[in-house]
Amino acid sequence: MPRFNEEAGFYTTADRSKLMGKIKSKNTQPELLLRKELWKRGYRYRINVKRLPGKPDIVISKFKLAIFVDGEFWHGYQWDEKKEKLKSNRGFWIPKIERNMQRDNEVNEQLAKLGWFVIRFWEQKIVKELNMCVLIVEAFAHTPFHLRNNFDAMDDFDNFGLNY
Repeated sequence: MPRFNEEAGFYTTADRSKLMGKIKSKNTQPELLLRKELWKRGYRYRINVKRLPGKPDIVISKFKLAIFVDGEFWHGYQWDEKKEKLKSNRGFWIPKIERNMQRDNEVNEQLAKLGWFVIRFWEQKIVKELNMCVLIVEAFAHTPFHLRNNFDAMDDFDNFGLNY
């Protein structure tokens, strides 16, 4: 994967850099929706914890859960399909997004090695199915640590007495 520096042919103008700097990466509307609902249900958390790899958007330490709210474009939602549709500046965007996807996998692995369980939600999933996303967090929170790798939230809700 190419690195984004001038030697590799990647550079941005001051104007582009200024525009890109205005894109929110914290406290997005989907993040706020999820956080408010988790708080309302009694889950206490920290946000953007710098000591953990990838600075997870939401960290519930009690249950060792690191939650990320990923933007569809930046993190490659349905990437194989979307990659073909990119028309402008493909030489920049394809490596950029693929590097983001690679970094997401690296962060997942690093957190797993530290004993954390990672949950990643697409922004639109939260907007459209907030209750289901919260149920997934609740299900993982109440699953014993040694069973989490074999747990499929979508299939195993019945085991936890959750009303969905």
